[in-house]
Amino acid sequence: MRSFFIPLIILHLASSCKKEDDSNTYMPNPVAPSTPADTAMSKTYLALGDSYTIGQSVPVAERFPNQTASLLLLDGIKLSTPEIIAQTGWTTGDLIVSINSTPPLKSNYDIVTLLIGVNNQYRHLSQTQYRDEFTILLNKSIVYAGYRKNRVFVLSIPDYSVTPFASGYPTALIASEIDSFNVINKQLALSAGCSYLDITASSRQALNDPALIASDGLHPSGKEYKKWAMLLAPLIKASLQ
Repeated sequence: MRSFFIPLIILHLASSCKKEDDSNTYMPNPVAPSTPADTAMSKTYLALGDSYTIGQSVPVAERFPNQTASLLLLDGIKLSTPEIIAQTGWTTGDLIVSINSTPPLKSNYDIVTLLIGVNNQYRHLSQTQYRDEFTILLNKSIVYAGYRKNRVFVLSIPDYSVTPFASGYPTALIASEIDSFNVINKQLALSAGCSYLDITASSRQALNDPALIASDGLHPSGKEYKKWAMLLAPLIKASLQ
């Protein structure tokens, strides 16, 4: 399938500030301050990814890993502040380079999430390369989870074709290619015995709900990230029991 070329600005886009209507104002779950005693008792969480994990254009508290930790705390499960290794614009290859050069702070985490691949699709990198590099990252995630495969959660790639940024571009092609990349990460995750969470369908609801998109017109808003957190938190809770 021939890919349509789009200038390489999408995931390095700087967010622009604009006032939103009060009806679209999003309030994240409150994050309780931790004490030294709380930290000692907390489960650890490593989040690997790209702009969707670092939460481009939203406050730290509204990132999906942080909202997930907040939801679990409300349910009586203490997670330490998520350690996030992610940057806007990263491909699978970029994430591998970062982990190899600057490894996570710990060698063993209670929970690991992995969400990566949109920039592979956007830069027209091959699906073969994605499969090979995602396999490396998945294996690293399993190691970081202490070889507890049920503690590794792969999230599908969201669909940015529904955002204002993609207006005027071949949105059907973008969506189709993202689906193809998601076939790969789902197959690899399930074959390895890891958990898989489809958030792509949720991301596509932004087509009819502008409040699910951040002010930059491209990335998810805190409201959308909360939807992901609400799907992820019960899965993590079950894995910890």
